[in-house]
Amino acid sequence: MIGQLLLLTLSGAGRATAFMMNCAVLLLLTSSCFTWSSVIYTSGREAATKLKYLLDPPVYAEVVGRRGDNITLPCILRTKPIHYKVKWTKLEPERVGPENIIMMSNAHAFKPYGHLGRRASLREAHAMDASLQISHLNLEDGGTYRCELVNGIEDESVAITLRIEGVVFPYQSPNGRYRFTFHEAKQTCAEQDGTIASYSQLYQAWTEGLDWCNAGWLQDATVHYPIIHPRAVCGGGTLPGIRSYGPKDKNRDRFDTFCFTSQTSGAVFYIPGSFSFEQAGHACRRQGAELALIGQLYSAWRFQKYDQCDGGWLKDGSVRFPISNPRERCGGLPEPGVRSFGFPNKMLHLYGAYCYR
Repeated sequence: MIGQLLLLTLSGAGRATAFMMNCAVLLLLTSSCFTWSSVIYTSGREAATKLKYLLDPPVYAEVVGRRGDNITLPCILRTKPIHYKVKWTKLEPERVGPENIIMMSNAHAFKPYGHLGRRASLREAHAMDASLQISHLNLEDGGTYRCELVNGIEDESVAITLRIEGVVFPYQSPNGRYRFTFHEAKQTCAEQDGTIASYSQLYQAWTEGLDWCNAGWLQDATVHYPIIHPRAVCGGGTLPGIRSYGPKDKNRDRFDTFCFTSQTSGAVFYIPGSFSFEQAGHACRRQGAELALIGQLYSAWRFQKYDQCDGGWLKDGSVRFPISNPRERCGGLPEPGVRSFGFPNKMLHLYGAYCYR
């Protein structure tokens, strides 16, 4: 009886062992199948993205410059087909009409196109170099550029992002909150030495600390506002982030605006005094300058670390002052920034003048 029980136990153990071995084999095969499938998928993906003629990624995928800089967008050939052209374009998804061609070239010559082409040339550092040089960057030059090798059979392209380094500033009408249509917002930013900000520029500004509770237009005609410290009057208790109103009617809807500016070629300086708005303008002109624009003051604050703990008139009739070294007696806020007194009565003789030349 004991022998039979032992035999049954051993037989059960054998079956259990056999079952476990079968499971192990099945798991091994399954694992092998997943690994094999993954290899096939990865190899297929790599094969699909590998270019024959152009180097990809093109040395670096993002180039950063400031207004007025000269930059190079890289595009390097691995090898050359017998007959080919290289075409540089700026990608503008919302553009209506023909694509924005900047440069066409072959092995012997190149031809520039459009307003960007007038400031563009090919670097040609060596025989395989098709890199594009752009001089005297404008605020509007930021975006995505495509270098395309065209030979009629195996056309290839690489994309490079040009990011203009600058600062975003919110702007409200002297007449109060939410007064601009989209077209008025664009014009207002241009009048303040800027351009209307893109979503990516606002996003970067938010990561750097921009917290603003009024919604404003962006370049793509959407309306957003950035929140670092959620509060009841700014979207409630949701997480920090970019609040969105989505796309709005360009001609009917009215909001504030977010403008973008970069470094300037001139300088901002302060004249102390107790001026009215008109007197402040005269004070600047006596120094061979003009009252500064908002964008010029923000540029000085951002790029020259301008710090002046005195309210001063600006050209739009507002009174502001830039703080790079926060302290209690200069606005009381812990973060650097450009502080604002809004748009006081222009007859008040209380403020100095911020000038630009």
